[in-house]
Amino acid sequence: KKGIRPSHSTDVSEAERLPRHPPLRHRLTNTKMAASVREKQTAALKRMLNFNAPPMKNTAAEPVWKVLIYDRFGQDIISPLLAVKELRDMGITLHLLLHSDRDPIPDVPAIYFVLPTEENIQRICQDLRNQLYESYYLNFISAISRSKLEDIASAALGANAVNQVTKVFDQYLNFITLEDDMFVLCNQNKELISYHAINKPDIMDTDMEVIMDTIVDSLFCFFVTLGAVPVIRCPRGNAAEMVAVKLDKKLRENLRDARNSLFTGDTMGAGQFSFQRPLFVLADRNLDLATPLHHTWTYQALIHDVLALSWHRPWGLHHKHPNVPPPKAWYHGTAYRLHQRKLGYYRAKDEVSTCHRSSVFHKSISATLHCDLHESESV
Repeated sequence: KKGIRPSHSTDVSEAERLPRHPPLRHRLTNTKMAASVREKQTAALKRMLNFNAPPMKNTAAEPVWKVLIYDRFGQDIISPLLAVKELRDMGITLHLLLHSDRDPIPDVPAIYFVLPTEENIQRICQDLRNQLYESYYLNFISAISRSKLEDIASAALGANAVNQVTKVFDQYLNFITLEDDMFVLCNQNKELISYHAINKPDIMDTDMEVIMDTIVDSLFCFFVTLGAVPVIRCPRGNAAEMVAVKLDKKLRENLRDARNSLFTGDTMGAGQFSFQRPLFVLADRNLDLATPLHHTWTYQALIHDVLALSWHRPWGLHHKHPNVPPPKAWYHGTAYRLHQRKLGYYRAKDEVSTCHRSSVFHKSISATLHCDLHESESV
């Protein structure tokens, strides 16, 4: 069938019409899509950092030097995907938080990567009035409303900086990719869409609508980046159905406008769109409350416990609270250098972590040691 519809029917005729799909994770990694979710989001960020033009390959030309301005949400998106060296190779001389104290650099263009919140829009307008940069490339993590866009236009007109606002883009990157087949919806204000927030007995209907809209916006951005329209399935009568209905409506509205659709036509990058539709299964956490309480002894789970990783960054063996940074002195110690060296090694040897992250710990360690010995013998 054309279009997308959350299916609640269990009749035989409907089931026979549905294709047999493998699990979502396998479909995201094993099908003939252009790339993994991580690679696609990384490519979108690199395109944004190149003034929303495809990055030039095999060129010795020096990049255009520029400043990257992001908020906390944008920082969380970029941090797991691009290292500081990669930013420097793309011409990013400085990367600063939007709400920090910033000095004017009037001869350098600035790339903004922020959520279109009221506070961020006001700060961008203030930057325009203060003439901080040579030109402004405004990239919003999710779609900006027309009223906020008019606020920016009014501020640019009042500051006589209309010609300096070079480009304004909706990037649809409102999710955080941690691995090739794993992403999370948000890090900042994550309590807003938590299990506790959804299931509070005194939650208001307006608060529930805000939570559902936040989840739907992130999922919509995910599928825009993936370049695929999903087949949505969900159970009846819970929060999963609310999300499915809202996501279905948003996808249909976008597909209905053929000229401005994000899934067809010139709005997609070449080769990004795929006609192979992934199966997207939405389930309520109440169906499986035990899983988050399990303490597995796989390689990946134990590494996160021992190294206290926070968004794939190690805080140290001694540090028990990954959300609170360790003392500054720890960064100059041997343990930190060892962790950074090991982390860089396993990122370079990605097949080790990819193939053995779900293995039992002693099996994955044996494979890692075998790889280390093989490397030392070849040297």
